Amino acid sequence: MNNSSEKDPLWALIRAERAALAEDLAGLSTEQWQHGTLCGQWNVEQVLAHLTAGASMNQRQWLQSMIAARFRPDVHNQRRLVEHLGRTPAETLDQFRGVIDSTIAPSSHTAAYLGEVVVHAQDIRQPLGIPRTPAPEALAAVADFYTSRDFAVPSRSMADGFQLRATDGRFTTGYGLLVTGPTLTLVMSIAGRSAYLDQLAGPGAGTLRSRVQRGMGNGRGGGGALARAANQDK
Repeated sequence: MNNSSEKDPLWALIRAERAALAEDLAGLSTEQWQHGTLCGQWNVEQVLAHLTAGASMNQRQWLQSMIAARFRPDVHNQRRLVEHLGRTPAETLDQFRGVIDSTIAPSSHTAAYLGEVVVHAQDIRQPLGIPRTPAPEALAAVADFYTSRDFAVPSRSMADGFQLRATDGRFTTGYGLLVTGPTLTLVMSIAGRSAYLDQLAGPGAGTLRSRVQRGMGNGRGGGGALARAANQDK
């Protein structure tokens, strides 16, 4: 499926977040390209190649890849990542720049693909100490989506039973024990990124930390989630 409709304003946010990430990575050293990330065993260059792969596959291509991988998301993700690794980090970055304006995606869940670039960009930035924070409107859209359903990550399940309240914006959702923090911290925490858990506050913070730590996988992109989305789109 090609989600090229300009009626969805989230595509403009996706383009902006991709462009910001490309700008942040333009001056990296060879060592920084090989630096670890918050995304399992993938280094910076591999996470970027994963983002390029995700912006290069429509639903038919994605389904063919999943069938070839026998519906094993990790196998699918690794194969597509390798396809989009350049011979050098500079070439990998050039390939990513080539998809900045892409509106290709495996399903119509545009907010999920905004979440992909927002979360994976921070998977890269946080370990490298790059201070850029995604745009507030992008974070708000991802927070709304992640707390409404499980997609690439079991974010709704992580947030269930808590009232999440941003300390830097208007985002608030849910009922139960209060958990507060910057919108980025809330998003990354329910996306399973333990590096952000210490920034949570409120009566429910400890319980949410424990839930996320118990449920953390490898933090990679959601092949299994896209399978559910693809079925829903049929």
